Amino acid sequence: MKNIFFLLLLVGISTRLYSQKLEPSETHALLTVSVINEKEKPQVGEQVLLESVTNKKVYSGITKEGGKFDILVPKGDKYNIKYKTISSDKNYNVLDVPNKKGELLSFEVTIQFELPKVYTLDNVYFETGKADIKTSSFKYIDEMVEYMKLKKTMEIEIAGHTDNVGTPESNLKLSLGRANSVRSYLLKKGIAEERVSAKGYGDTQPVASNDSESGKQKNRRTEVRVIKE
Repeated sequence: MKNIFFLLLLVGISTRLYSQKLEPSETHALLTVSVINEKEKPQVGEQVLLESVTNKKVYSGITKEGGKFDILVPKGDKYNIKYKTISSDKNYNVLDVPNKKGELLSFEVTIQFELPKVYTLDNVYFETGKADIKTSSFKYIDEMVEYMKLKKTMEIEIAGHTDNVGTPESNLKLSLGRANSVRSYLLKKGIAEERVSAKGYGDTQPVASNDSESGKQKNRRTEVRVIKE
């Protein structure tokens, strides 16, 4: 998986007239958030979260046409910038919004990233030796559903993997069954079937040694491979 990186650009502007619907005020600063990829192409349907360091309240927005959205946040606080991916929220940086009394503050925040092509679903588990998804995993797959509803053109492959316990044939069958279980769940939640494929790899693509229990656990995994963004 390639490393994700970001570029944060802050530009403070005071006492300026705006034509936007949202306006800065005495208590709130206006943020214009932009998301671009590694080729500086604007990204639509990306969710950015700003979590208050003081009270943990979360302010969020989804990029529209041009890869941007506007949002108001209280002045005099710091915000942890997070970026939602298909499997988790990624921490990026901290934005300091000063409390300058009498000034209308506006900031431009640009986040630049390189989207990983493979995600491991760390919180998706199955019944031992079966393809049945544990109910505790549903909320994490639901997050993937919401992400795919934002990224309307994204197409993925659900890839199932096992350790080397058992025969290659049984491992291949089990990995395919688990991949299909995740795919079926996504389809039941409204994701179009042509956007999701499933494939079992059995024990052919280990990421760790099968000589230890910890290694076997890492190899028993379900991945999401991005086919089309």
